[in-house]
Amino acid sequence: MKKIFQTSLAILALTFVFSACSSTKNTMSSSSAAKVSRGSFVGTWTITNVTYDGLVSNAVQNVFDQAAPNDFIGSTWKLTNSGNGIYTLTNGTSQTIFWSVYNDGGMGTQFQFKKLYEGDKAKNVEEGYRLNISSINDNTMVLKSPVSIGNNTGYVVYSFTKAQ
Repeated sequence: MKKIFQTSLAILALTFVFSACSSTKNTMSSSSAAKVSRGSFVGTWTITNVTYDGLVSNAVQNVFDQAAPNDFIGSTWKLTNSGNGIYTLTNGTSQTIFWSVYNDGGMGTQFQFKKLYEGDKAKNVEEGYRLNISSINDNTMVLKSPVSIGNNTGYVVYSFTKAQ
């Protein structure tokens, strides 16, 4: 079951695509061929909403091997330019991560991260998550995590607001 979930999350992460957003500095949409720079993500972000595209609400019970999608509402994600980061859920649970931007012409631009535990080196961690970048600008971003449902793909959609 865990392998199926991990595989589903990996597929979801690969299919995240930024949705179109207003024309603001550093804006990127799924239809854009432009690549998103690492600097676009640096700062402190808060997940303000989790929605489902092509999925029934509560169809996904656990994301990032951590908690239910709705448990991430209100979580803060601190991302540094070095790739180090941490996210903290509203219940106080924190997770250290190493993140990067994956620019691949075939899949589009994706946000990817690996969970790090004490003593881990990012280069030695093989498992991680990729989320499609639906949209990003100076103040907001939307990331989509793909979920396979039979022959179709649905998405868990995370809306972020930048705090800093």
